[in-house]
Amino acid sequence: MEQLDNEIKKFDCSRGCVVERNDEGELDCSYRQGCCKLEVYDWLSGVRQEQYKDYFEVRFKNTRKGIYLNTSGQTVKTGDLVIVEAATGHDLGIVTLEGPVVSRQMACKKISPDNPDIRKIYRKAKQFDIEKWQEAIAREHETMIRARQIAAELGLEMKIGDVEFQGDGTKAIFYYIADGRVDFRQLIKVFAEEFRIRIEMKQIGARQEAGLIGGLGVCGRELCCSNYMSSFQSITTAAARVQDLSLNPQKLAGQCGKLKCCLNYETAAYMDAQSRIPRVLNPLEFEDGMAYLMKTDILKETMYFSYDQGSFANLYALSASEVREIIKMNRNGVRPESLKSEPEVTAPEFVSAVGDDSITRFDESRKKRSKNNHSRRNGKARDEKPRQEQRGGQNRNNRPRGKKKEA
Repeated sequence: MEQLDNEIKKFDCSRGCVVERNDEGELDCSYRQGCCKLEVYDWLSGVRQEQYKDYFEVRFKNTRKGIYLNTSGQTVKTGDLVIVEAATGHDLGIVTLEGPVVSRQMACKKISPDNPDIRKIYRKAKQFDIEKWQEAIAREHETMIRARQIAAELGLEMKIGDVEFQGDGTKAIFYYIADGRVDFRQLIKVFAEEFRIRIEMKQIGARQEAGLIGGLGVCGRELCCSNYMSSFQSITTAAARVQDLSLNPQKLAGQCGKLKCCLNYETAAYMDAQSRIPRVLNPLEFEDGMAYLMKTDILKETMYFSYDQGSFANLYALSASEVREIIKMNRNGVRPESLKSEPEVTAPEFVSAVGDDSITRFDESRKKRSKNNHSRRNGKARDEKPRQEQRGGQNRNNRPRGKKKEA
């Protein structure tokens, strides 16, 4: 029975829903919260706001979503499938947000509630609409494969990353990536003859493609472009240099092949910390020798120096303010006594998430056990020696004397 249920159920993560057939053979589509890309958490759930009670966020495939006005007169809530206005025909989407949070989203996207261009919700979707919607979705993958073949035959330098059919099945959006300008007028004619639908070509970047497809980053979390990022800023290797990262393209590049978006997250903090760290162009002069800068902890504002320029064995830590004072003293011809008078830097001890466990706790217990076992063995050996001596003495005393050999 479980296998049968798994075969009937279909998890559509690109749209955030579960599609299955009920006992009567009808399609039942339910919203699956947490499965959508660019999902917004409704932290004001249950709170009503009269000014925005008819505004809803409607989601389509992947990261495409919009704000729609309910003019149907029907009660619409989160999770409902609705028929909405489109440029040509109508589309089918899932309501994923309602209430005061919609007003925050409208302010973020700079959408005025008085804007006459806000598209409308016509009505709730019927069974016939859902059937037609699922038929259009079933054509998307084959259409994308065939579209890639046609683009290759025409010799166009472009990559078709995704295809999205409209809810009524009369139109499809082709998302493509291209480095330069592409003349796809002939391509649209071939697509229209091949697929018998209206064609819309939409160019996207590599980062937007990664957001459409989704995936997991090296950090183990969902890609930022797929999770919450909707606007992309330019990223350069200067952000990696500021954070003292290795300029390895394999480590700095994300799944889209571009520099990781997370490189910009801590750049401002590093730049602020670096503004308080002095530039050391020459070694520091002390009475017992020259001290060379070996490494810098930017966030802690700590600089490590060594008397041996080619060794990291003996490092001495100085704060940025102390280094600045020593540089001023050297400019005035004054040399401090020595760095060796400074306390040695001790490595931080391991602290677990609990905070009271040690990483060597198992090793210590083994040592204690081995000591206890060793002492027990020694005690047993000491106890056994007198017993053996007693037994040996008894045996020697009670041993029958042999007869002397007769001559």
